[in-house]
Amino acid sequence: MCGLVVTVSDDGPEPVIEEIRGDPDHPLSRGYTCPKGRALGALHHHPERLDDPSQRHGASMAPTGWDDCLDDLASRIGTTVADHGPDAVGMYLASGSAFDAAGRRTAERWLRQLGSAQKYTATTIDTPSKPLVAELVSGWSGLTPLWDERGSKLLLLLGTNPVVSHGHSNCMPDPVTRLRDAGRRGEVWVVDPRATETAKLATRHLAARAGSDWCVLGWLVRSLLDGGADEGFLAAHVEGVERLRAAVGAFDDAMATAHTGLAVEDLRALLDAVRQAGRVSALTGTGVSMSASANVTEWLLWALEAVTGSLDRPGGVWFNPGFMMQMDTRTLTPTDGVAERGPASRPELPRRFGEYPCAGLVDEIEAGNLRALLVVGGNPLTALPDRERTEAALRNLDVLAVADIVRTDTTALATHLLPCAGQLERADLPWLLDCYQLEVASQYSAAVVPPARRRWPLWRIMAELGSRLGLDVLPGGMDAATATDDDLLAPIAARGRADLATLQAHPSGISHGGPVHGWVSERLLADGRWRIAPAEMVAQLQDLLRAPVPTGPVLIPRRQLRTMNSQMRALGGPVGYPPQIRALIHPADAAVAGVGDGDEVTITARTGSVVARVQLDAGLVPGAVSLPHGWDHPNVCALTSASADVDPLTGMVLQSGLPVQLSATTLR
Repeated sequence: MCGLVVTVSDDGPEPVIEEIRGDPDHPLSRGYTCPKGRALGALHHHPERLDDPSQRHGASMAPTGWDDCLDDLASRIGTTVADHGPDAVGMYLASGSAFDAAGRRTAERWLRQLGSAQKYTATTIDTPSKPLVAELVSGWSGLTPLWDERGSKLLLLLGTNPVVSHGHSNCMPDPVTRLRDAGRRGEVWVVDPRATETAKLATRHLAARAGSDWCVLGWLVRSLLDGGADEGFLAAHVEGVERLRAAVGAFDDAMATAHTGLAVEDLRALLDAVRQAGRVSALTGTGVSMSASANVTEWLLWALEAVTGSLDRPGGVWFNPGFMMQMDTRTLTPTDGVAERGPASRPELPRRFGEYPCAGLVDEIEAGNLRALLVVGGNPLTALPDRERTEAALRNLDVLAVADIVRTDTTALATHLLPCAGQLERADLPWLLDCYQLEVASQYSAAVVPPARRRWPLWRIMAELGSRLGLDVLPGGMDAATATDDDLLAPIAARGRADLATLQAHPSGISHGGPVHGWVSERLLADGRWRIAPAEMVAQLQDLLRAPVPTGPVLIPRRQLRTMNSQMRALGGPVGYPPQIRALIHPADAAVAGVGDGDEVTITARTGSVVARVQLDAGLVPGAVSLPHGWDHPNVCALTSASADVDPLTGMVLQSGLPVQLSATTLR
């Protein structure tokens, strides 16, 4: 999503990626790119790249031709469908597929045409609170609040560190420059239990107790409703204000300070900043969205933006209608947010947005309901809870086909390996992801080099597999053997603000400007009103209010600058070396546990434990223990359970705010 300039040498037997740098003419990234972007060359040439389609024969995996591999895979899937029905075949679509417009769309069409409801995606691992709250409040799950970079006087960031992550369901290229500029134009406040890289650039950092963001927001909303709310906006555009007022009535000073650990003077200073700014751009990240209070926190964020008149208005938050989707030109029908039943083995899990929660995946395998699984651009062994149970279930599948670009923990268990063309080997457009950008913009990216060895683009793999099963998954009756990336991308661009030829003529991208305000109110909201007090959110808030104030250490996540989830873990070279993953612990907590900097500590939750190397961090609130997600060692999934710690509204396995115990690791 940043503009890149790639230097290629054609002197050898295969093209060599020599350098990747930022494109100075890109309208959004303006010459910037993060280490992940600069590491694409190292990823392209990585020795663990998947080069050949392969099949398992007993304990060994052997390269084979595409015809043999897909013939065998199609035969096994066909037998599974004939014997057990289409729901015996499932698909797990993860972060790798999100950055492949043609491949992701073709894979989803393949599953729909097969007739299976067994779709699982990474959305239910770390971010289902966002589409849930969006649907309950607005009527459409696709709305994502975005920072009004040009007009905002106050940017409030809770549990997010965009200097490292570059945003969560929003995209902030060159975050350091943007945050510094925002601080000069107005103020940037950060609420986070850790003095993150972003917190160090902020106007003010409030080091709240881990998991207490909902209390900060609830206190702000109650205080503003008592004096300082945009009453005109509430009267004209918001439904449920009195229910909201009643719901946040418990957030007095004593309650807020007890839960957050903040001084009341700090809270009042934030309240003064909100009142002075008038409107606020507020955003959350995985520090919020992976926790038990994720839904309530995200809802109270929307409530804060409502009471300040910030929703869909200049200076507050806006909703990118998409360069491709053009939602500001379409008539949208609001939905009610009611979930469907979960899979047969876990009917209590909510099915939303056309997919089951990943928390039910292993249960479905163990129950014999799911017998064949296609993993597309993901590594469930490091993403899903219950590592040992997950591995046993994957080994028990009749078919485990993995489409990816490099070897992972999961590819080692596969029955079929499907080597995909990487980002430099295929053309692409930012379909759907363009709705996360700070402007209404898009860019066509041509293939830099042809697919090496016997790698195929994902769309071709799925189309060829589909044809063997009698499925026609390419649009317009295209032939997989002769179609090109551009043939698949042209219909996507045709729905957008510029056709494919126009995008190709502007290799650095096109911006139609932004933000765009008012279209949500005009085209989506029922009666033009935000539903600001959904019953589901009010009920979850009451549950949180009845719970005791947490004591003792709790687990919190963090992002890594050079990796995204489990991707790019093993890259070598100066811009991609794998860091030693450490548990960040406050010195006071380390002293109680009897460990020091560099020692090994055992972190124990009620469902498991991990061993990690300690890094003392005085910038961490005492009681918070930080581990990143997506690593094989330490694998934070060993601390979580798909049975014990699941949010009832989204089916997400909780991975932040979990109570843990610390102890010195006994040497063996």
